[in-house]
Amino acid sequence: MAKTATKSAKMPAAKVAKPGAKPAAKAAAKSAANVARPATKVSGKNPAKAKAKPAKKPALTLSMLKPSVNNMSVRVFARAAGLDHSETDVWGLTRSPEYMARNPAHLTPMIEDKGLPRGVLWESCAIMQYLANKHGLEKLYPKAPAKRAMIDSAMFYLIGTLYPYVARATYPVLNFPQYAGEVGHSDAHPDKKSEAQKAAIEAIAEPLEVFHSFFRNGKPFIGGKNPSIADIRLAATLEFLAVIDYALPQWAKDYMAAIEKKLGKAYAEPAADVRGYIAYVRSQANV
Repeated sequence: MAKTATKSAKMPAAKVAKPGAKPAAKAAAKSAANVARPATKVSGKNPAKAKAKPAKKPALTLSMLKPSVNNMSVRVFARAAGLDHSETDVWGLTRSPEYMARNPAHLTPMIEDKGLPRGVLWESCAIMQYLANKHGLEKLYPKAPAKRAMIDSAMFYLIGTLYPYVARATYPVLNFPQYAGEVGHSDAHPDKKSEAQKAAIEAIAEPLEVFHSFFRNGKPFIGGKNPSIADIRLAATLEFLAVIDYALPQWAKDYMAAIEKKLGKAYAEPAADVRGYIAYVRSQANV
């Protein structure tokens, strides 16, 4: 073997044997045996029987509802960011004692992460902001104050203005419970509910144009050349409008297609769950 040969090559020339010394052949055999002996003992255990280490659990756990665009936002984000995470579908479980003990607001999406003061966090925009900050994902959420302010403004405008209109317009058809205080949640005459839904549908056009002319302002995305967390939130929200056959302007169709093309499976896979639910709802309406 190469290592042994090298070691032997460095040995000094043998001295002349003195009277009474051991025979040279016997001494050489003993020396060779010492060189050949392994430095460590070979384990008697069968490697095949060694216990395999349990797979490491993802650090981030996401509780979500597949048909929801709010949940879709975080599902897209986690994939686009390449975060190691696991998903748990909690459909029908958000009011359970176990879930309520962790999340008294009983909302989704919800993440569980060791770095959080209470261990959990809900609200899609807050989740994306937190994870982007934690992992330094500047491409999705820029650190520059002015750029970040525009991303934040777009998201807050969406959840404060656009999404309530979308919810009023689509929830009755999606069979989602409407918010307390809304006409759709009351005992009002069906005509009144229909009028409220129609008014919400008509109101969508104005904030939608604000996203186009102000927040995008000629750029491919709100985030510039690449989709930001605000873009993910907006595109996911617009997915719900398909259930009422809302006539999206051409720019919005192109915008959604561009985001899906840019993010690939990260967008397409969660979107498929939302689209599948919408297709199911529409099929039931035609029965």
